[in-house]
Amino acid sequence: MSVLPYYTEGEDDEEKKKKTLYRNPLLTPFRLLSHRVQNMLGNSTNTCRVLLFFAFVVTFFYFWTGEDTTTVSHLTGGADDSQTPPPLMSRKNSPWWSLAPEKTPRFVIILAANEGGGVLRWKNEQEWAIEKISIENKKSYAKRHGYGLTIKDLTTSKRYSHEYREGWQKVDILKQTFREFPDTEWFWWLDLDTLIMEPDRSLESHIFSRLDRILDRTLESFNPLELETDLPYVDYTQEADLLITQDCGGFNLGSFLIRKSDWSKALLDIWWDPVLYEQKHMMWEHREQDALETLYASQGWIRSKVGFLPLRIINSFPPGACSEFRDDPRYFYEEKTRDFVVNMAGCNFGRDCWGEISHYATLMEKLNRKWYDRMFF
Repeated sequence: MSVLPYYTEGEDDEEKKKKTLYRNPLLTPFRLLSHRVQNMLGNSTNTCRVLLFFAFVVTFFYFWTGEDTTTVSHLTGGADDSQTPPPLMSRKNSPWWSLAPEKTPRFVIILAANEGGGVLRWKNEQEWAIEKISIENKKSYAKRHGYGLTIKDLTTSKRYSHEYREGWQKVDILKQTFREFPDTEWFWWLDLDTLIMEPDRSLESHIFSRLDRILDRTLESFNPLELETDLPYVDYTQEADLLITQDCGGFNLGSFLIRKSDWSKALLDIWWDPVLYEQKHMMWEHREQDALETLYASQGWIRSKVGFLPLRIINSFPPGACSEFRDDPRYFYEEKTRDFVVNMAGCNFGRDCWGEISHYATLMEKLNRKWYDRMFF
């Protein structure tokens, strides 16, 4: 059987190769890929490019899938679903790439979200954006270090119901979270207007590896409320189960750690006691914070298990907070020392919450950019 000749007059070698590649449609993709790789490897410059490209791909997927962590998230409260936006999702926190089996985390972060809940007024776009930035920040940190995360809805939908204690939700939420995570040791409460500025820094390395050096038990080094330091029946040899900070106005509960124990369960029961709320809720400006200060000042068994961290360890302030102490370095975030957390406390009272949190979110991204981000992006 005769075959018509295949004329290639006037064609160069490259055109001949292309026509040969396309003769069999089943093998065409593989031949094209092989052909292109051979062309790229034809000289040393292209060889280097290929090697760099594959090195980048391997590195990218290593950092993409290398964070072996578990994150648990709960949305609770009385808010309507339409009032609670979905957390900001990105490639780094999408659930498909977390392949590790769930295990009980030693630390669980409790994030207070949806403050106000749209009851007193409609939340604006900036408030939704602040909430999303804060949630994303905590989700990324928890996933990086294998911590649990529970997001609690502080809606005020029950503001006018009988015996509802606005501002006292911390205590009730802590008790609820203790039940949700029965085997977790430590719980870290964070208000919504906080940002973790150093996501690579774990709680173990930042706090618990040096707790004996940074924890104040006696109030002798810093006592803004001028509380009595000589209280009977106090045993400072006991380990601290509640780690809090103090600012210019006293105790600050925007960022604190509490260990689950029989002592902490008893503290929460007494803290939540109706007597404290009914008798003093009209006098205590800071509500549950003032109640804890009163218990600490009068009860030796409570003082025995409370320790104070320096404010800038877990709760640094922006310049607008504690403005009357603007020259006191104990309160304010310092970029040079890479403070761990910044808390925009009180920003909704005459300050710009959106401006502050967007500034620190941008700074956090800048300070923590990886070398490969700076090289390729």
